Amino acid sequence: MNKEKVLKRINPSIFKGVCHRGLHNEKITENSMEAFKNALNHNLAIELDVHLSKDNNLIVMHDASLKRTTSKEGIIENLTLQEIKDNYRLLNGETVPTLQEVLSLVSEKVPLVIELKPYKQNYKALANRLKEELKDIKDAKNYLIISFYPQCLLYVKSLSINRLLLVGSNEYPYIFRHFFEGVDLDVELLKKPKYQKSINKRLTLSWTIDDDSKIEIAKKYSDCLTFQFVDPYSVSKE
Repeated sequence: MNKEKVLKRINPSIFKGVCHRGLHNEKITENSMEAFKNALNHNLAIELDVHLSKDNNLIVMHDASLKRTTSKEGIIENLTLQEIKDNYRLLNGETVPTLQEVLSLVSEKVPLVIELKPYKQNYKALANRLKEELKDIKDAKNYLIISFYPQCLLYVKSLSINRLLLVGSNEYPYIFRHFFEGVDLDVELLKKPKYQKSINKRLTLSWTIDDDSKIEIAKKYSDCLTFQFVDPYSVSKE
C-alpha cells in the first residue's frame, strides 16, 4: 500500500506526537492509568505495550518481568490476571492495567499505538487475543499496531489497522518492511542514509525522543515522533 493511502487510514492528530508508555515522569509511572489520563488531558496519542497473561488476558506492561515497575519478581506470562491484580502494585500504587481498561478509558478520544510484546514465541496467541479485543472498535484510524516481530504483525492483518514494523539496534527485521504499512525506527537509525529515505516511501515513526538533541533529526526524517521526558509540543509535525 502506498504512503498516500496509508495516511488516509490514520487519525491526523497523531502527528502532534505520541507519548511513550503514556505521559509519564518521575512521579507518574509508565504504562499506568495515571500516565494515560495525563496524555488524555493533553490530547496526545498514547503508545503502550501488551503481554499475554497465563489465562489469556492482555496486560499493559513494557517488560515481561514485573520487577522494574512493581519492585516484585514475576513474569506476566506465568501469572493469571487475578494473581497480577492481587499481588502487584505499580510504583505509583496502582494495579497493573489491562488493555481492556485502557481502551475503556481512552474511548478513541486520542490515537492509540499498541506494541505487541511476545514471550517464548507466543506470536499467534498474542495476536489473536488482540484481534478479539479490538473487534468492536469504532474507527480503525485511531489505532496503530507495532512490533519488533513480523510474525505478530502478520497475524493481525485481518484487523485492517495500520501495522508498523519496529526496528532498533537489531536491523535485520527491516528486510520485512514491505509487508507492512509503515515502520517505527530507533531515532539513531535516522543518522544513516538508508533509513532517511524511508519517509518518502512509507509511514515512518521514530522513537524514543527523550532529549532535545534528537528532535531535529526525527522531525526531518520521520512523520511522527514518539517521545518521553521532553516538551510534547516541541515534537509536533503539524
